[in-house]
Amino acid sequence: MAAPDVSSRPLADLFSLAGRNALVTGGGKGIGAAVARRLAEAGAGVMVADIDKAAAEQTAGEIAGAVSGARAIGVEFDVTDSAAVEAGVARAVSELGSLDILVNNAGIFPIFPVLAMPDEEWDRVLRTNLYGAFYCAREAGRQMVGKGGVIVNIVSTQAFRAGAPGLAPYTSSKGALVAFTKALALELGPMDIRVLGVAPTVVDTPGLQANMPIFESAGISDIISHVAATLPLGRAAVPDDVARVVVFCASDMAALMTGDTLLVDAGALAV
Repeated sequence: MAAPDVSSRPLADLFSLAGRNALVTGGGKGIGAAVARRLAEAGAGVMVADIDKAAAEQTAGEIAGAVSGARAIGVEFDVTDSAAVEAGVARAVSELGSLDILVNNAGIFPIFPVLAMPDEEWDRVLRTNLYGAFYCAREAGRQMVGKGGVIVNIVSTQAFRAGAPGLAPYTSSKGALVAFTKALALELGPMDIRVLGVAPTVVDTPGLQANMPIFESAGISDIISHVAATLPLGRAAVPDDVARVVVFCASDMAALMTGDTLLVDAGALAV
């Protein structure tokens, strides 16, 4: 199956996600919430999935209230549980009508020195960031066969350059996710399923804020300003910076793109 040539279609049509449905993991807050909202603005129905049920439902409710005509539902599931992922994907198809876009956003980044790291801490990060993406991609891919679709993996600039100590499992999981993106693209391309990664620099999210005491103990009182001072574009990312690129990847504007990871890094890897 060859990728379609969309050259004759107008830009507005290429950007539109009307008639498509998306599942966003880790969608209750931060990057995931911003992605879910932008997908809904582009016309997609959205399932907001999060291990925090209340956050998922709140975000879905906010989208439904803010975006005219939006279809948004919030559900709880743990991406590290393959049975829960299977049930969650089945629910997305049942309630939305199809699954055309998957955004693998769920992830954790505890800061823990390697020499003091217990086995279970390493396992916890890899199971969430890498295994979770695999479980979701496998189930979503099964639904997309015969119809096509897009899988977007949220990676990190850490996948390309370890930027701070204490993040060995996170950096390893994101590096593996870049390779997984390439492998999926190769395997699923003939089924008209595109796979792309999006790699942001430091993003001001609730997860980052939760780690502020660690940065402060290292003498960094404001990690956002600290990072911004090193970036050519002069600021760290906010969630919507990432969300806009995800919408591009999911849209037919990117119809001949697969296997690549797009940087949203304010020039971090240029220096």
